[in-house]
Amino acid sequence: MRIAITADDTCDLPQELIQQNNIILSYIPNILGEDEYRGGLTSDMIYDYVDKTGELPQTAAASSFNYKELFEKALETHDAVIHFALSSGISSTCRNAQKAASELENVFVIDTQSLSSGSGLLVLSACDKVKAGMPIQQIVEEINEESKRVQASFLISKLNYLRKGGRCSSVAAFGANLLGLKILIQLQDGKMNATKKYMGKIEGALSKYLKDMVAECPPDMGRVFITSSSKMPGVREGFVEEVKALGFKEVYVSDAGSTICSHCGPGTIGVIYMKKQG
Repeated sequence: MRIAITADDTCDLPQELIQQNNIILSYIPNILGEDEYRGGLTSDMIYDYVDKTGELPQTAAASSFNYKELFEKALETHDAVIHFALSSGISSTCRNAQKAASELENVFVIDTQSLSSGSGLLVLSACDKVKAGMPIQQIVEEINEESKRVQASFLISKLNYLRKGGRCSSVAAFGANLLGLKILIQLQDGKMNATKKYMGKIEGALSKYLKDMVAECPPDMGRVFITSSSKMPGVREGFVEEVKALGFKEVYVSDAGSTICSHCGPGTIGVIYMKKQG
């Protein structure tokens, strides 16, 4: 069976992995002022816009019509489609994709219960299973189980974007920025939750965060992503080396896409991997 893998662009996979695995992306609309983007919106464009206007970009859900078009096109050259949607606890995109899939045959929608590279991990796992010739029903069942094992978290240096987007109070944002706190955001049951605070410089906070995550959620040591919303010269490189030292088989460094950057702002970085079974 020829199986197409499609995914919301919020999976934040590096372009080379998208090309190597023939992944088809669905672009979630991002709006800067009067301009709508479906791909092509960079983090620098977002941050420049916010600095100049004081307003956050707007993000919108892709419609069921958009998804149906995507799936129908994929079915022209494939027998079936597995689509990976941004968590239903964050956006209505998943529901819209499911509606479109219900109108077609052999289209399966995975609620990743995650975002960014957390979704990307599941996409790559499905690509491995397709290449191995696994039956589609088995792929869907195993991926749905694996979605419960994704450890997706980010350390946020500045809360301005979360505050502007209504994701934390102005007082909390002011206090965190004043005290230099770094806030840990974890995906739990498909939703973003602030779970811990770290003090001090970002390098030290990242080391503590990594140690905490590995202790709390032991990794399976397969793939790991270090994903950030800006380059963070020196900081990101140092964090990558710390992660590599743990012994993961595959280590990928990824830039967060426009949707994640719009909500989290610059200076956000996370480590994302699959938790050990059992």
